[in-house]
Amino acid sequence: MVGQIPLIGEKFPEMTVVTTHGVKKLPDDYKGKWLVLFSHPADFTPVCTTEFYAFAKRYNDFKELNTELLGHSVDSVYSHIKWIEWIKEKLGIEIPFPIIADPTGDVARKLGFLHAQSASHTVRAVFIVDPDGIIRAILYYPQEVGRNIDEILRLLKALQVNTQYKVALPANWPNNELIGQNAIVPPASNVIDAAERLKQYKCYDWWFCYKEIPEQEAERARAFLKRVAGL
Repeated sequence: MVGQIPLIGEKFPEMTVVTTHGVKKLPDDYKGKWLVLFSHPADFTPVCTTEFYAFAKRYNDFKELNTELLGHSVDSVYSHIKWIEWIKEKLGIEIPFPIIADPTGDVARKLGFLHAQSASHTVRAVFIVDPDGIIRAILYYPQEVGRNIDEILRLLKALQVNTQYKVALPANWPNNELIGQNAIVPPASNVIDAAERLKQYKCYDWWFCYKEIPEQEAERARAFLKRVAGL
């Protein structure tokens, strides 16, 4: 992929990267697992440190969702190692996931992490990649605002429900103001289907119909997200 950053629905571009856990091949080394790849502007900076602490604090929650974490910045591997040593020593938490070292900025340019805000430091990007290596979500945050890790977990859980049940999820799922923990039925593609929708599902109109997902699945999601938010 030359001259174009990867997009949602595309295969994550193949690349070999150097990390604090050794050389990794993307996306092949994560086949069969979900991957959250996230960039940060720089090591030894306050906002980034709070984010890494939060990611590490919730590492087991990501593992519970069959998900691996992979950090990235344009710092060297030596800087990454020293920084995670500092975090362990000063803040009392170990960073258990690898961090890509990208001092040339090649990975950042290929993935669209360098924006107009800075030509030398990445924005706070998040790529969620599914077990088949397909990019399912891309988020961008500016350098001056840290990410909400609980929201990344919610998005990840929603994508997994979408994959399993082929449904769309509403705003604030599983606690939506209109349809609660239910899922939105894909839109009708012809007039016959549109008429049948009102008979098959609960609907506000033929284009806005919803159905239950297995209650156990919804309750599991709610309990998981409630526990995570309570950290």
